Amino acid sequence: MNLNTFQDRVFPVKNKLFRFAFRLLGSSEEAKDIVQEVFIKIWNGREQLGEIQNIEAWSMRITKNLSLDRLRQQNRRPTDSLENGLHIQNETLSPYERTEISESMKRIDEMMAGLPEKQRQVMHLRDIEGYSYSEIGEIMEIDMSQVKVNLFRARNAVREKLQKINNYGL
Repeated sequence: MNLNTFQDRVFPVKNKLFRFAFRLLGSSEEAKDIVQEVFIKIWNGREQLGEIQNIEAWSMRITKNLSLDRLRQQNRRPTDSLENGLHIQNETLSPYERTEISESMKRIDEMMAGLPEKQRQVMHLRDIEGYSYSEIGEIMEIDMSQVKVNLFRARNAVREKLQKINNYGL
């Protein structure tokens, strides 16, 4: 693989890699470092890239593994809010609507942070990054049924907590 092919096939996924690493690590600087490490690993293994069917999923798996290794080294959990990774850029919203959306995003972020690690990762990959079930299975190295079960449980837990808040104002 030459540099042009590398740029055409790998660079387009850098934003997804960054968002995923950011979500796991909670730090934009660390996420940038992880993405650089991913690119170095991919470049160093460029001879085997012809054998890989889905470079994006493979890159996401490397990102996940490096991020989790970094977390283990630092012995901490991700803490930044979901709002830092997602930006709502609709200028037509009223201040009330923006506040409402901001509060909802904070609640959802807190609820996602309380989920078990695997459920949180699957929910992030599916609902925020938009990956298919098979891509998530490939990224996380789990089978399709585990992806579906973890996603169902994560969504169900968040839904129940949101309903409780909406019904009782807690």
